[in-house]
Amino acid sequence: MCEYCGCQEVTAIGDLTREHDEVVGLIGAVRAAHAAGDIDAMAAQARRIAEILAPHTVVEEEGLFPLMTEDFPEQVAILRAEHRHVEQVLNAAATATPADPAWPDALIEVLHELRVHILKEQDGVFPAALTTLDGDGWDRVDAVRARVGIRVPPAEVH
Repeated sequence: MCEYCGCQEVTAIGDLTREHDEVVGLIGAVRAAHAAGDIDAMAAQARRIAEILAPHTVVEEEGLFPLMTEDFPEQVAILRAEHRHVEQVLNAAATATPADPAWPDALIEVLHELRVHILKEQDGVFPAALTTLDGDGWDRVDAVRARVGIRVPPAEVH
């Protein structure tokens, strides 16, 4: 994780990073379940990852990304496409363990892609947001965070 630019001091970025850290921990649990051949545990962990990523992705896609699209259109488009791919594989386990015998390997592959995606955000998007967004922009991000149920501290300083 990047710690050199100070973006972690912005509450929204700190929260997004903590969620990334939770997901990375769960990715390890999925890999362990895969190694043990426990597909049910893989599906359960996939559901936990999806629960974290659902509001997280909304904050990024409705709060952060629109404010950065003008300056970084190609990068934002790639990140959005990666979100859709991750969601597709995770959603296969939304209600039960997928019967598709290819799903466990697809999950492992998409979680590797997710790990790379997280690094793109933490080492690229978040530091860029620190220099790109102004106070009004951060207020827009906070409004999305509040809408998805993430507590926004009063009078947050950006």
